[in-house]
Amino acid sequence: MLIRIILGIAFVAAGVLGLGDMWNLWNADWLWQQPWTAYIAPVALILIGNHLIFHHHKHEHERFLQRPVPSIDEGKRIVCRTRYGGDEYVYHGEPFHGASLDLFCGAIRLDLREAIITEDEAIDIHANCSGVEIIVPSNVNVVVNSRSFCGGVENETRQCSGQEVKTLHVTASVFMGGISIKN
Repeated sequence: MLIRIILGIAFVAAGVLGLGDMWNLWNADWLWQQPWTAYIAPVALILIGNHLIFHHHKHEHERFLQRPVPSIDEGKRIVCRTRYGGDEYVYHGEPFHGASLDLFCGAIRLDLREAIITEDEAIDIHANCSGVEIIVPSNVNVVVNSRSFCGGVENETRQCSGQEVKTLHVTASVFMGGISIKN
């Protein structure tokens, strides 16, 4: 956290110096003519790049924020919105009454393996530059209706037969993203 604050202050200061020099508020040419600036800029870029690369891989296991299932009124579907991040919703015996997933540059993992599905339900997905992973119980059929541009929906579920089998109707609108549905 401290390194991000220091880097942020350094970038803001460099931006202010650059703008002030561009607007002729002060002359910063002396700064760029110093021999030590020839060494600081490459080293700073290496450190920033190194931090961005390895900080991401160090926290890969925290890619999804595990969130509680949103509270709903009886009979209403849940609404999940994600912008620039990842969320994971895991059902542990709660009833599932459908969902609306709205994503922009993010990801959602919806784990319904332990959800109670008593009737046919619908999941509406609007994904822009995003990814969705839905894991369904093995006793549920999935029917997909999608409209995709530079992306797609992959349904890897097994089809079941019988009177007690329920169906999840997935309606997806995908722009530059992907949706994976599996058991």
